[in-house]
Amino acid sequence: MWEMGRFHESCSKNVRFPAAAAARGTQHVMVEAPPLPEYSVNGYAMFPFLFSLGSLSPTGSRDRHDCGEFSRIQDMSLRLVYLSFALFAFCAIATAFGAPTGRGMIAPFESPTEFTPANRIDELTAAKWKELGITPSPLCSDAVFIRRVYLDLTGTPPPADAVQKFLADNDPRKRERLIESLFGTDAYADYWAMRWGDLLRIKSEFPINLWPNAVQAYGKWVRNAVLENMPYDRFARQLLTASGSNFRVPPVNFYRAAQDRSPEGLAQVVALTFWGTRAEKWPKDRLSGLAVFFSQVGYKPTGEWKEEIVCWDPAQSLTRSGTAANRSLVGTLPDGTRVPLPPDRDPRDVFADWLISPDNPYFAQVAVNRVWSWLFGRGIVHEPDDFRQDNPPAHPALLQYLADELVRSKYDLRQIYRLILNSRTYQLSAIPRDNTPQATAQFAHYPVRRLEAEALIDAICVITGTNEEYWSMIPEPYSIIPPGQRAVSLTDGSITSSFLELFGRPPRDSGLLTERSPRFTADQRLHLLNSSHIYRKLDEGPGLSWLRESPFNEATVRRLYLTILSRPPTSDELESLLQLGSGRGIRTREVATDAAWSLINSTEFLYRH
Repeated sequence: MWEMGRFHESCSKNVRFPAAAAARGTQHVMVEAPPLPEYSVNGYAMFPFLFSLGSLSPTGSRDRHDCGEFSRIQDMSLRLVYLSFALFAFCAIATAFGAPTGRGMIAPFESPTEFTPANRIDELTAAKWKELGITPSPLCSDAVFIRRVYLDLTGTPPPADAVQKFLADNDPRKRERLIESLFGTDAYADYWAMRWGDLLRIKSEFPINLWPNAVQAYGKWVRNAVLENMPYDRFARQLLTASGSNFRVPPVNFYRAAQDRSPEGLAQVVALTFWGTRAEKWPKDRLSGLAVFFSQVGYKPTGEWKEEIVCWDPAQSLTRSGTAANRSLVGTLPDGTRVPLPPDRDPRDVFADWLISPDNPYFAQVAVNRVWSWLFGRGIVHEPDDFRQDNPPAHPALLQYLADELVRSKYDLRQIYRLILNSRTYQLSAIPRDNTPQATAQFAHYPVRRLEAEALIDAICVITGTNEEYWSMIPEPYSIIPPGQRAVSLTDGSITSSFLELFGRPPRDSGLLTERSPRFTADQRLHLLNSSHIYRKLDEGPGLSWLRESPFNEATVRRLYLTILSRPPTSDELESLLQLGSGRGIRTREVATDAAWSLINSTEFLYRH
């Protein structure tokens, strides 16, 4: 008989748990925790839980387990309901998020430090909050900050020893030092190369068809640009004006990654990438005017298999338009300026000169808005690839300040990261104090959002000490990535896995931010809760061998929390878990594995916050 005891009696007002169903051993039990914290702050759904027992797929069929393994997972799921319920629903929500009002500091997620502007970003956001009557959230705690900045800069949660060291550090500038320490690391380069790879459509297969050799060259060039902090104006110029082999001059693949290689198709790709706008919605004459700058892009094969030369080929525009050889073309810039194009100069050079000029405010605005959206989950102009007159920025002065700083720093994107990450605005708690759309649009709290597919599986693999297999069936030859490679470091968008597909990795077909799905679906929850894939990692992974072999005591619980949630347990969490893990006829190994599975299924782990 499952006995809920005093825990259930004291917390049942916050959590619905059909204990009788669990006692009968029925296959499905629903455990629901209240949204974060609907009874105190804003109704933010940060901690929904679904524990589905019996390992059934959404279609009602058994997951693909043999009978023995199915039985083990079912038994583990029954134990998991009780332990995870008490561990997370009771402790993390009832004690940490159960504040009766939105005014007090909510431990362990918030800091008692008062908001004082650290830089110009904070002065601008604070002025806007005051103007609109918005109450911002308090600052986040140190534990939340180290996890947040690790995930936002490297796509990986911090190691437990790094968390301990950071929390013990009393230097008031430790957050700034942490940010600087992550710049230039391999993990930083991998993660941000992945971000740029999505935008630049780095993919071997249909419909982009770059081919593996070109993908590897292109991806390596992008990663080196991130690692070496190449100035953004030079990065853009090289992409726009490069000529040569797709294998030997990597930036030429920018033009090869366009599904439509007509001048109009290339113009749309350029407008989306550097102008943040969807040119396919422009009037036809406006798009045609921009397309003139790309009307002389030529593609020529070589004797090497799949090699292609991208070059300036004046004959292309003559063939397409019938223009006389001695007559110059006239292009129209996105701002409406008409530019005669001399016959002895590549039109792409003319366009690049205009685009990256400090006098062109849009190039810098689009760039900093994209960085802001990557760090906050939404842009100052939202969506970041939908710049248009009838979609104004939420905070024009903030956008202009960041654009000016990019130009002033000679297009040093890392300086923009530095300004944003060191701002108190970025370091706000994820628990809102103002439940209005305006507060969200004005960044009065840190937006909660699910980890990307790549970051999530990497985090699980790091914690459990396991690997994933990534593959691509086409184009030939069949590709398998060696074990141990991080998902965020996969250069080719065609190299994938069933987990990445399930959790919304973008196909890299269009370069649109909306290709990446942030939704949390029932299939995803069931996979995390019931699949043999996750079960084997937790039950057999060498990274958790210390957990399975250690006595389940206070030191073990503290290390477990630091490893998975990047924070120590609260006193209530610690006491509750130790009580639940003792004297109930469950082996220590089972308790430990169940606790790890529970934490990995918590929204605190699955989401940025």
